[in-house]
Amino acid sequence: MARTKKGRAVSGWVVIDKPAGVTSTAVVNKVKWAFQAQKAGHAGTLDPAATGVLAVALGEATKTVPYITDALKCYRFMVTLGAATTTDDTEGAVVETSALRPLDSAIAEALAGFRGEIMQVPPQFSAVRVEGERAYDLAREGVEMDLAARPLWVERLAMVSRPDPDHVELEMVCGKGGYVRSIARDLGRVLGCLGHVAWLRRVWSGPFDADKGTSLDEIDRLARSPEIDTLLLPLELGLADLPKAIATPEGAARLGNGNPGMVIAHDIAYGDEAWAEYQGRAIAVGVYRAGELHPSRVFNRQA
Repeated sequence: MARTKKGRAVSGWVVIDKPAGVTSTAVVNKVKWAFQAQKAGHAGTLDPAATGVLAVALGEATKTVPYITDALKCYRFMVTLGAATTTDDTEGAVVETSALRPLDSAIAEALAGFRGEIMQVPPQFSAVRVEGERAYDLAREGVEMDLAARPLWVERLAMVSRPDPDHVELEMVCGKGGYVRSIARDLGRVLGCLGHVAWLRRVWSGPFDADKGTSLDEIDRLARSPEIDTLLLPLELGLADLPKAIATPEGAARLGNGNPGMVIAHDIAYGDEAWAEYQGRAIAVGVYRAGELHPSRVFNRQA
C-alpha cells in the first residue's frame, strides 16, 4: 500500500524578504510548516547574514526551481576596503589589512574586469562540495582548500555610492552560481587594498522582487490559517523565461500522462524547451517538436 503524504497538496511560489541572521533552510522549513505543505524547496541559497529575495516553491512548483535558479539575479552590496577576512565577509576574522584606499576612478576601472564571462573561485566558506563534504565544514576545521574556478556570467556590475574612503556600494546582475563575497575579495585584490562584504541584499531573482516579498513575521501571523493562501503566487511564474504553447484537449490529456501531446505554438523553434498551458494552468515542460511537446516535467493539476 502506498504511503499517504502528510500535509496539503498546495502548489505555488512564496516570495520571502529574508532578514539577516536566519538560514535559507530555516526559512523554507517555516514556510512549509505555515502552509502545511507536502513539499517545499527554494531557488538559490542566501548566506545567513544576507537579506532579500528567497523564493520558496511549494508542491508542484518545486519542479520549476531550476528555471529560477538559472535566471538572472540582482545583488546590492557594500564592500569594506582595507581588510581581508577568513569568510570574505564580516562573519570571519580579519587576516590581513591595508592602508591603501583607491580612488573612485580606479574602482570603476577595476570593475570592468568583472563583467561578462568571468572565472570565479568560490569562498573557502561556501556550500560547494569537496570530495563529498561541504567546503564550509572543512574550512571550520581549519582545512585550506584549492577550490576550482567556475564560470560566471556578470551582466552588470556598477558602483552605486562611495559613502566614505573605507566603503563602496555596488550592484551586480549575474547568472547562476555567483558569489558576491568572491567579487568583494577579488576586487580588493585587484585594487591592492583588500576587501570583504559588509552587507548583502538580493534585490530580485528572475521574476521575483524583494520589495514585494513577505516578511517572516507575516508568515507567523497567518500560519495555518485560510488567509495564508493569499500569499501564494502561481506556479507558472517559475516558467516566465520559457516560451509558452497552448495544449489541445487531447494533447493536455496525453501530456498529463507523461506522453507527447499536441500543442498550438507560435514563435517556438523545433527543439526548444517550452511549457504547455491548458485552461490557464501549466501542464508540462518539455521539448517542442513538430506540433507536439515531449514532456520532461509533468505537473499534477490537482495540486
